[in-house]
Amino acid sequence: MSTVKEAVEVGVPVHTAYNQWTQFQEFPNFMEGVEEVRQIDDRHNHWTTKIGGVRREFDTEIVDQFPDERITWRTVGGETEQRGTVSFQRVDEAHTRVVLVMDVDPSGAAETAADLTGTIGRRVKGDMRRFKDYVENRGWATGGWRGRITPGG
Repeated sequence: MSTVKEAVEVGVPVHTAYNQWTQFQEFPNFMEGVEEVRQIDDRHNHWTTKIGGVRREFDTEIVDQFPDERITWRTVGGETEQRGTVSFQRVDEAHTRVVLVMDVDPSGAAETAADLTGTIGRRVKGDMRRFKDYVENRGWATGGWRGRITPGG
């Protein structure tokens, strides 16, 4: 399993950055290779990705979510295994540091090669840069879910 960490400072308040990140169906607008994210319920999302010509479908479960602070998830079922946390740190009234840490276990030859060559890390870096552009160009979030999810709860 490989760990990828990327941070970006976005020019919006922490609640705007957090609210936008909770709009999972918007991920294809800034995440390369993500074709669709469908929210099943407050804890679960169904993902469809296509990376290097390989299509994958998998579900994620949010295991910890604290508004304006963090969202932690893991995959459940499917061929993809990952877990991660995105955290939101207030820099000042108009700026937020968004930090994404993911543990990814590549499956298949293409994903293993992408991991070994650093492609996964570069993709995450690009996704975070595109998230910054996406939320800054809007200046506001397309929605927001401010519920609290606790581990085991």
